[in-house]
Amino acid sequence: MTDGAAGETDPQTRALALLEDALADMGLEPSRPGGPNLVVELPGERKLKTSCLLTAGRHGVRVEAFVCRRPDEDHLGVYRYLLSRNRRLYGVAYTVDRIGDIYLVGRISHDALSAVEVDRVLGQVLEAADGDFNTLLEIGFHSSIRREWRWRTVRGEPLRNLDAFLHLITDEDRDAAARGQVRLEGETDTADPFDHRAPAPADGPDGPEPGSADTADGDRG
Repeated sequence: MTDGAAGETDPQTRALALLEDALADMGLEPSRPGGPNLVVELPGERKLKTSCLLTAGRHGVRVEAFVCRRPDEDHLGVYRYLLSRNRRLYGVAYTVDRIGDIYLVGRISHDALSAVEVDRVLGQVLEAADGDFNTLLEIGFHSSIRREWRWRTVRGEPLRNLDAFLHLITDEDRDAAARGQVRLEGETDTADPFDHRAPAPADGPDGPEPGSADTADGDRG
């Protein structure tokens, strides 16, 4: 793109072109849900995948990735953990949306849009979303995990993806499972902590509308 052409192109279009070039240099093939949005899938180990929504705007690219649903319990402990993690994150930070679901959000400026910077920010998204996932579940969904263990044990279902949480299982849970009891005392239905919902351009089963994560900056660009 020549300097003359760049001067004739609006900032959002330039940002989208720079982002596409950066992702191509990284060997990534994003999906294109429409508008100035690109979605890249980041495979993880603890979290099956993290979908990252990249939205080109007037001032650069907005980064948004869904991490997990609103915690069922110990909200203070979850938020304390997220705030402590924010001190060590690069280019993104944890936030919650209006209903309390947890996201990573950030922004890459026009001047910084390169394969190196995009790779660094996406790497941070993956490290945080995948690396913190089990900890967030332990703090905010420990009762649901115990119930899930009981349910699978009673039904003879595989327990493999609960291996990381076996230290949460109590003798009470083992005794209850032996009796065929699944629910904890006084427990009601809760959200699935193992959900892998992702941001998507249309609100639906795959996730919320882009920009649904609240930020202090009202400018989505």
